[in-house]
Amino acid sequence: MSAEQNLNIVPFVSVENMMDLVLATGTETFLRELATYVEEDFRRWELFDKVARIASHSRDGVIELMPASDGRLYAFKYVNGHPKNTRSGRQTVTAFGVLSDVDSGYPLLLSEMTILTALRTAATSAIAAKYLAPKGAKTMALIGNGAQSEFQALAFKALLGIDNLRLYDLDPAATERCRNNLAGLGLTITACRSAEEAVEGAHIITTATADKRNATILTDNMIGPGVHINAVGGDSPGKTELHRDILLRASIFVEYPPQTRIEGEIQQLPADYPVTEFWQVVTDQKTGRDSDGQITLFDSVGFATEDFSALRYVYDKLRGSNRFENLDLVADPDEPRDLFGMLLRRAAMPAISK
Repeated sequence: MSAEQNLNIVPFVSVENMMDLVLATGTETFLRELATYVEEDFRRWELFDKVARIASHSRDGVIELMPASDGRLYAFKYVNGHPKNTRSGRQTVTAFGVLSDVDSGYPLLLSEMTILTALRTAATSAIAAKYLAPKGAKTMALIGNGAQSEFQALAFKALLGIDNLRLYDLDPAATERCRNNLAGLGLTITACRSAEEAVEGAHIITTATADKRNATILTDNMIGPGVHINAVGGDSPGKTELHRDILLRASIFVEYPPQTRIEGEIQQLPADYPVTEFWQVVTDQKTGRDSDGQITLFDSVGFATEDFSALRYVYDKLRGSNRFENLDLVADPDEPRDLFGMLLRRAAMPAISK
């Protein structure tokens, strides 16, 4: 699998291929390896061409394109977010992505990214917590037990050693499903009857709810000193999870401010409210957690460099393997300037071979 070989044949990672790759690697190992790529690219942040995601919003959801390039590779992800989809048995979020060679413009990889997005979101959350959460944190409250929840739990276990999980969802069936899916994976799990109960004794609080609205999942009186909040669900205009007063007490860390100010929790604050870009913490240009009583907030909306990292990881992971399919995606005429001639030659082929 290289840009020089079989340029007209593009490796395609189907949903089945991705599941097989994750299972063959081991989910926690996959998350740790993926996290290494994400963290590496945060360290290379200033090399990237970056832009806030290109979004088309509708009443019921959003469709977005998320591009990024480091000058050698280019990647984009197509992703939607439609919370109502669960009512018709569909996923809230679906995605696919492309990794390309900048020198030639040829695609190197086409991949499903519904599963991969869940993995990279969880890996990014755990990386942020590595820098921002209190040392020795062992207990996490996970509020919102939908499609992202198990990935978040396993990422925090794999990267931080979280072993005590407190679950809450408005739908008790979602909590029960999450608990059953994580059974036997080394976590002590408590199903809670309210968000207030879930945060009791938690060092880290992850919110990952799906409703597209201004919600108050966490109120100010629920947040004690020293807690790290991983806010995942506030990821579009008009969609939040935290009371504004929590933001005013917290040290806030974001991926890319031009995007987060539109889509994150900080859309509740003035446009010039001070926040810290997370890459500056990774590169030691800014301080993350600096006191025991500090409340830290990772206002996570997901950014294109993380998808770039995920596609780069999968591409490297697949080198020399057969865990992908081939797509005849790029036209390859004998004479590069004779694209129409290739069409004519196809028309002249015997019908039986078409």
